Amino acid sequence: MAAPLDLDQLQTFCAIADCGSFTEAAKRVYKTQSAVSMQIKRLEERLGQPLFARDGRRVALTTEGEGLYARARRMLKINAEIIDMFSEGDLSGNIRFGVPDDYAVKLLPILLSSFQRTHPKITVDVSCQPSEVLLKGMREGRFDIIVFTQGTMHEFGELFRTEKMFWVASHGGRALATDPLPLACGPNFCIWRADAVDALSRINRDFRIAYTSSNAMAITSAVLSDLAVGFLPESALQPGMRVVGEEQNLPRLQDAQIALLRASHAYGGIYDALVTHIAESMGNLPGSERKETEAAE
Repeated sequence: MAAPLDLDQLQTFCAIADCGSFTEAAKRVYKTQSAVSMQIKRLEERLGQPLFARDGRRVALTTEGEGLYARARRMLKINAEIIDMFSEGDLSGNIRFGVPDDYAVKLLPILLSSFQRTHPKITVDVSCQPSEVLLKGMREGRFDIIVFTQGTMHEFGELFRTEKMFWVASHGGRALATDPLPLACGPNFCIWRADAVDALSRINRDFRIAYTSSNAMAITSAVLSDLAVGFLPESALQPGMRVVGEEQNLPRLQDAQIALLRASHAYGGIYDALVTHIAESMGNLPGSERKETEAAE
């Protein structure tokens, strides 16, 4: 019978995969760089396959490493769940949490205030940024958990919510009747922008990018001020906005997909408490249907 894999080696392996650096991973797992290198060497010898391809200071997962990554994450998650089963006492600690500002105005205060009431010994430090910035911050080790827009150049995370996307304009404004149609949207990497542009192009609707910002409130202000037409998920709609659609020659948009992403250490204990609270408060996908796709960055 083959000996079981070493969970400490798998934790180190996942940390390297998350940040793409042995040096940075060593800081995250509180080991020397030589100790980290030795752990990966032993893991590769144990499995008989190279797990990382090295390119200067950066490393990337090999095909074999990609196959191991999701499974290693699951093992770390199960390990944390077992430890929690036999743990006693109140949960306490600090969580670094990132969330897109699309959801910060309406959902975040309700979400975190209710979490604070049920878990008074857990503190949550919140950063509101675009999804791509949050994903970059996760790679750099600045977050424990983030909420992000699934599909934003990244198929990775635990999908827990979908929302309809709507075209929005100001009530009584003239932007909707302007030709070409002025758009208020996020920067080039925004998945919602890409979908809107593709949808307009498919129906040959002329448009121009009139207002660009990575800040959701700035987009909202541009729409309410009648500078442009925008597109937002249902939970981000604001008073004073007019929802418009096919009757104004605007195409149907794909649903927004909202996902959670954890750092490789963020399983069990305080982290599961926050993830469960978010999924129960914001989620609209049954637990049995919730998708979890994990791939290397």
